[in-house]
Amino acid sequence: MGDVAMSVPVIRAFLEQHSDVKITVVTRERFKPIFQNIEGVSVFGAQLKEKHKGVFGLFRLAKELRALNFDAIADLHNVLRTKILKLFLIDKKVVQLDKARAEKRALICGRSFHQLKTTPQRYADVFKNLGFKVDLSNPTFPPPAELDSELKRFISNAKLKTIGIAPFAAHKSKIYPLDKMKQVVAELSKQHNIVLFGGGTEEIEVLNTMTTGYDTVVSVAGKLNFEKELKLISNLDVMLSMDSGNGHLAAMLGKRVITIWGVTHPYTGFAPFNQSSDNALLADRTQFPLIPTSVYGNNYPEGYDMAAGSISPSTVVEKVKSVL
Repeated sequence: MGDVAMSVPVIRAFLEQHSDVKITVVTRERFKPIFQNIEGVSVFGAQLKEKHKGVFGLFRLAKELRALNFDAIADLHNVLRTKILKLFLIDKKVVQLDKARAEKRALICGRSFHQLKTTPQRYADVFKNLGFKVDLSNPTFPPPAELDSELKRFISNAKLKTIGIAPFAAHKSKIYPLDKMKQVVAELSKQHNIVLFGGGTEEIEVLNTMTTGYDTVVSVAGKLNFEKELKLISNLDVMLSMDSGNGHLAAMLGKRVITIWGVTHPYTGFAPFNQSSDNALLADRTQFPLIPTSVYGNNYPEGYDMAAGSISPSTVVEKVKSVL
C-alpha cells in the first residue's frame, strides 16, 4: 500500500505538467480510494484473487486493458505479475521501474551507506523514459476533506490540534515498543487530540486499550472503511507512523509525517514523500551497527527486533511538538 501511495504525488505532478495525457491506473480494487479526486485519472480495479488470478487471469486482464486503447505502459511495480502481463501486451511501449537492487543490496550488506534515489523519483524516471519529464520540486496537494458528523466524532476537541498515530507495521522489527508508545500517547494527549490507526483483530484490541483513561484519544481501527480513513487523515495536523503505509498515505495528502525507524533506513529511498530528513527518527546505529539489515524489515540479526526501542519516548514527543 505504501508503494501505491507514493505514486500519487508523482501522478498528480505528471498530469499538472502534461494536461493533454490521460492515465489509467491498474491497481488492486481495494486501493481505488487512493486515487480518488485526481482529475485525468481513471482506475481499473484488478481482481487478483478472482477473475484475474494466475496466468490465465492475467491474460484476461490484458484483454480487458487492451480495450482501453492505451498508448504506453508505465510499470511502477516491476514484479513477476507485471512482467507476465506485459508479455500479453508485447506490442505496447513499456518502461519499467528500476528497483536498483544492486545498490540496495550494497546498502544492506554494509558496502555503502548513503542516500539512494527516492521511490517517487524512480517513478518519475519511468515517465521520463516514456518521454514525459516530471518535476517533483513543487508538489501540490488536495485540501482537507470535509468531515461529516460520523468523522467529526473522532476529533475529540475541535480547539486542539490533532495527531494521527499508526504504531504498527508489517514486521516486528519496524514497530516501536508498545510500552514506549503508550508513554508517547499519554504525554501528547495532555494537549492534543490523538487518533490511532491500525487494522486486524489483534491491532484493534491493542489500540482500544491505548484509549482507556484518555478523553482525547480515540481509535478508528475497525470502525471506518478505507475511504473514510483517508478523509480523516487529510484533516490531521501531523501523522506519527512507523516505516509503513500510513505514513505514505498521510504524505500523499500533504500532511507532515514523523517516522520511527527500526532495522530499515530512509537511505533505501522509502521515506514518505516531501518530508524533512529531520522528521525521520532513527534507531541508534552505535548499538545496532548493521542497520539497515533489510529493505522491508523482514530480515535482521538476533536482538535487532528491538532496535526502534533505542529511540526514547521523550525524543518522539519533542519531535512531534516541534513539528506542530
